[in-house]
Amino acid sequence: MATNTGTMESAYFVGRSEILSWINSTLQLNLSKVEEACSGAVQCQLMDAVHPGMVPMHKVNFDAKNEYDMIQNYKVLQDVFNKLKITKHIEVNKLVKGRPLDNLEFMQWMKWYFDSVNGGVLHSYNPLERRETSKGGKEGSKKSASSQSSTKSSTAASKTQTSHNARRNDAIATNQSVKASRPSSREGPAYDEQITELKLSIDSLEKERDFYFAKLRDIEIVCQFPEIENLPVVEAIKRILYATEDSASAVAEAQALISQHENQVSMLSPISEVAEEGSKSDTQKRKNIINVDVDVAANTTLSPRQRISDVSDVHCSGSPLVTY
Repeated sequence: MATNTGTMESAYFVGRSEILSWINSTLQLNLSKVEEACSGAVQCQLMDAVHPGMVPMHKVNFDAKNEYDMIQNYKVLQDVFNKLKITKHIEVNKLVKGRPLDNLEFMQWMKWYFDSVNGGVLHSYNPLERRETSKGGKEGSKKSASSQSSTKSSTAASKTQTSHNARRNDAIATNQSVKASRPSSREGPAYDEQITELKLSIDSLEKERDFYFAKLRDIEIVCQFPEIENLPVVEAIKRILYATEDSASAVAEAQALISQHENQVSMLSPISEVAEEGSKSDTQKRKNIINVDVDVAANTTLSPRQRISDVSDVHCSGSPLVTY
């Protein structure tokens, strides 16, 4: 199945907060950063959630701290990709470094694939039970469960405390609300106008973003045509399209690529001129040979009467009997 997405696909515009909430809700984890999933164990369990039983979870190490253990997790993930005939390239050397941008892009692709299979709907998948067979999976499940329970208890305590405080401050709040209602009635229309203006500006910015995104996507599709994808200009355009935020010298690299190709063409041009001059001299020699052959053929094809007349002309010209 085709699982490659271009860099300008809408899947790569999903934010960090949405990715984190998706991971935590799907696997019942408590990640605070996307780069915390750089060990590869989270990706393995996401594939196990999409394709239950396909991932050998007993080989996955959720307690991987060094690069060697992380690479073992990515080997398990690559084996799953090979079984499912997924051609997505895993940049392990970048992911294990824990770089936020690289891990975010890979997680964006994971979410795109997750949503493309069965609409992202899970059927009776228990992430805690599946994670217990992995190394370090029980500890991660306990941490997530304790964090969820602590958050629930803290929210419950905060609710009770706020209820007591609300009873005390009922009288004060009523007085303040009466006083504050007068200026708020005056400032309400102004705030409404500002909100509508902000909404209109956001809508226009989103339309402009979608417009330029569609243009860049069209350029990417044209650059992937087999007839022109190897041209230097197309390679330069790809350099600019696929440049990351860190590579600020993408335009300079594209210009260097084009100038290098021009220099190679200029170095080959004198050789082509010499070849053209040699071909011209050869054609001229052939023309001269052909003209000589034509004259000889013309002399041999004369009729007998023309030959006799020519001979008589020769004899008469040298005879003293001829008078003029």
